[in-house]
Amino acid sequence: MTESLLGFLAIFALAVMRVPLAFAMAIVGTAGLGLVRGWGPAFASTAQVVYETGFAYTLSVIPLFILMGNFVARAGLAHELFAAANAFIGHVRGGLAHATIAACAGFGAICGSSIATAATMSKVAYPSMKKLGYADSLATGTIAAGGTLGIMIPPSTIMVIYGIVTETHIGKLFAAGVVPGLLTALLLMAVISYVTWRQPELGPAGERSTWPQRLKALRGIWGVLVLVVVVLGGIYGGVFTTTEGAGIGASGAFLFALFRRTLSWRILLDVLVESARTTAMLFALLIAAHIFANFINFTSMPGDLKHWITSQGFSPVMVVGAMMVIYVLLGTVMEELSMVLLTIPLFFPIVVALGFDPVWFGVLIVMVIQIGLISPPVGMNLFVINTLLPNVGLPAIFKGTWLFVVMQCATLLILLFVPSLSLWLPSFMK
Repeated sequence: MTESLLGFLAIFALAVMRVPLAFAMAIVGTAGLGLVRGWGPAFASTAQVVYETGFAYTLSVIPLFILMGNFVARAGLAHELFAAANAFIGHVRGGLAHATIAACAGFGAICGSSIATAATMSKVAYPSMKKLGYADSLATGTIAAGGTLGIMIPPSTIMVIYGIVTETHIGKLFAAGVVPGLLTALLLMAVISYVTWRQPELGPAGERSTWPQRLKALRGIWGVLVLVVVVLGGIYGGVFTTTEGAGIGASGAFLFALFRRTLSWRILLDVLVESARTTAMLFALLIAAHIFANFINFTSMPGDLKHWITSQGFSPVMVVGAMMVIYVLLGTVMEELSMVLLTIPLFFPIVVALGFDPVWFGVLIVMVIQIGLISPPVGMNLFVINTLLPNVGLPAIFKGTWLFVVMQCATLLILLFVPSLSLWLPSFMK
């Protein structure tokens, strides 16, 4: 127990010294194993983790889904999604904001990244909202909150990483994210309706589109529908594995980008380099998390913590609820993926020991990450939007997100106490 606590303290100390968390976890994990097992076994264990992670076939799903999302972003499908949503609901009060949430949900179904979704919609939706006279706070808050749908609505890079680290069925995780993702989108729209009801000038209504215009807009999103049906339908139906689905999705996105004449040799190189950088970052975190988890599992901390919790007579739901509170608080001061990878070795065995479904817990983890992505002061989506829209200050962005943070916390409570929302669709899978 003492060794594990010192390990966590060492990681936080290194983080304060601005050592990247991947390096901090790897250093502490290797040093900890060296001190408790000996340096020979420690270096051998670390080398084995690096080798096995780098050559694991199941991990190839990560770069493939990243590549798929980057091709989709380059193909300009986000513009068509926003235009289609705007054609149907842009005429209501706050219509462009509603259309942004709907477009984020659609883009999330073919992207898998929250930051990429927020960045893309900053370029697509913000100019239209600004032109119609939307307040910067509502416009940027909507984009930041809508961007988080990119990691709940499948395919989701975060779900893939969680599934790999905890050895949970990735296809079931994808299925589990559908209903919570749609519920989150509806509740975010409810926030927009409330804000524009209280202050209509923040989000004025746009022009009503005719039915011919709406049908024309729908024809522009056929690429999104094809990708979603083929990739997710094939995974859910058992036609192919998650890794094969990721490969098909990346190939399909590449073909769509070619078909739309949005690819040049330069853009193709940029997409490949960007995908490689993102993949390298995620693999570095994964390898470091495995090294640190090996150290934690070798100590008595997981077993001692499980024994202490079960002996106290706490309600299982109370225990998981306490974990969620810890995650939400950590998410305000730590990068979300690093936070989860750091704590999963500690919390996941407890969740399993309490008899909870790992798929349900995975959905809660994603929901917590969504909250962290838009929580000041270190929410990544907020800084992405601030970087892309330098004329909008961080105070305005922070002001626009707080109601969305409250609503996502309420959504977390709903998912915590109603597990069937997450487990209904996975129950149909073998």
